[in-house]
Amino acid sequence: MEITTARALRTVLALTGAVALTGTGCSGGVPHRGHGSAAPGASAASSGAAPAPGAPGIGDPLMPLDGNGGYTVRRYTLDLDWRAPGTPFPAGTTISATATQALSRFDLDFAGNTLHRVTVDGAPAGAVRDGDELVVTPARPIPRGRTFTVRVDYTADPTQRRQRSDAIRTYGWVPTPDGTLICAQPDGAKMIFPADDHPSLRAPMTFRITTPPDLSAVANGRLVERVRQPGGRVQWTYDSEEPIAAQLIQVAIGKFTFVAGRGQGGPAVRDVVPDDLVTDTEAERSLTPQHLAWLEQHLGPYPFSRYGILVGDTELPVALETQSLSLVPKDDLLGDRVDAERNLVHELTHHWTGDSVALRRWSDLWLSEGHARFYERLYSAEHGGVSMEDAMRAAYEQHDQWRHDDGAPAEPTEPTLFKVMRYDGSALVLYALREKVGDATFDRIERTWVTRFRGRAAGTKDFVALASQVAGEDLTPFLTPWLYGPHTPPMPGHPDWQVAPVED
Repeated sequence: MEITTARALRTVLALTGAVALTGTGCSGGVPHRGHGSAAPGASAASSGAAPAPGAPGIGDPLMPLDGNGGYTVRRYTLDLDWRAPGTPFPAGTTISATATQALSRFDLDFAGNTLHRVTVDGAPAGAVRDGDELVVTPARPIPRGRTFTVRVDYTADPTQRRQRSDAIRTYGWVPTPDGTLICAQPDGAKMIFPADDHPSLRAPMTFRITTPPDLSAVANGRLVERVRQPGGRVQWTYDSEEPIAAQLIQVAIGKFTFVAGRGQGGPAVRDVVPDDLVTDTEAERSLTPQHLAWLEQHLGPYPFSRYGILVGDTELPVALETQSLSLVPKDDLLGDRVDAERNLVHELTHHWTGDSVALRRWSDLWLSEGHARFYERLYSAEHGGVSMEDAMRAAYEQHDQWRHDDGAPAEPTEPTLFKVMRYDGSALVLYALREKVGDATFDRIERTWVTRFRGRAAGTKDFVALASQVAGEDLTPFLTPWLYGPHTPPMPGHPDWQVAPVED
């Protein structure tokens, strides 16, 4: 359906309350009494303000249509009936949500895939696409404060993926020799399932994945049950255990070995490894307890109940901090040992900064990637890699060039979101802060940051305010030019460091 047609239908939907989705089997609504619908005879006035459409996005300046307004998701349940690599398969998503306003209609972030049916509290609902938005009109308006359930049935397309020009490159469904895995960052979850897709928005998830008998499935969190179905297919059910942002989900299917049981009294550890890569990756994977212990010394207790590595049999250019199960491409583990450890520590660090402490807005990405790079570099410097001072001095030399090319650390554009400034360029800001306040105060800032905002979204202003509070001095005049200025400030304690001239 073309966008112009979709927008016209959105106007009709607002007036009629239900319209059939042509060719999809999703019919217009009929009166239905359910826990998410007003009782028969109820008027708009009886529930407060008149019903109105929920916003199609939360207004993030970089990605305005990410997330949705008018409701809060309480839980997702994903049903994926996987068949074979590259083959479309039946899928469905059930969303339990609570209305934060009286809703005449609401949006879900949902791209591609073949839509079949949408219901709200069991009643057929109007549904129409508008670009990457799925606009849902329930049979009756939903009062503010009411919990309701949305079910979307569709045919999933495991070939669906998109391209970026930054470090992410390819995202969405990622093929493997015998199955698939997911790279949903930054806004690719909408290619997998209908979602409220913004990094600040989290909800618990249940994954029910059905596979052929010779394949295994894995997702974030804990395996709840594995049930063999009639005909030999197997259903795997996972629970995320903690709320999770849509960009951090992981679903992988393939011929896997599950390696579990290592740890030093911390979280449960389980790796998921393609059968033919178990031996070759064992040495690097066995370092997880050491990495956990080192990071806990700096950042405090690991913030989730389990952790592990999903070894990706892919050509992905980057690893990904999918919550409780970091995706690490095989090449990252089969090369140089020092580089492998850097990548492993980087993704593990994200579980404190980026996963547990979520991004308030996409412009706050420097807090996630900058922290991951900082601790990756610090660990490597202590374990045979380049010294921290040398790494940061090299970053300092290029910092004006990165500002010119990619924007200041806290001022990315959408195309420059995952460029080098958000990595080494943002780690340099943290290094400068440490040089300014000293190691002991810096460590207190870091521990307080991940403790105070554990399980919450936070942004740049929050970090500057917290750092100032812990340091006992207003750090705004110091951090502002580092985060937003057009030129790189002098590095405290290193008056000899020089920034290279900018080239257009």
